[in-house]
Amino acid sequence: MPVSAQSLYGLIGKPVGVSMMDGTGVTGVLCSVQHDEIYLMEYLYHTQFATKHYPLSQIQAVNPFPGCAWPAGSWHQSMY
Repeated sequence: MPVSAQSLYGLIGKPVGVSMMDGTGVTGVLCSVQHDEIYLMEYLYHTQFATKHYPLSQIQAVNPFPGCAWPAGSWHQSMY
């Protein structure tokens, strides 16, 4: 069953994984949901990004990226 637009609004602006009905998947930042489509900013190559759109009828699931788990005692610096 396709996802509903309402279930996606809380994910706008966040990195997500998208599972398509045909078994493929894409990842990117969810930019918007409108006209029964999602708009996803995807990384292409080097410094190139593209906003692509996918119809909700072709999408099986949209999942937020999980947080990073850091091993105990490791050091890391946030990029933000």
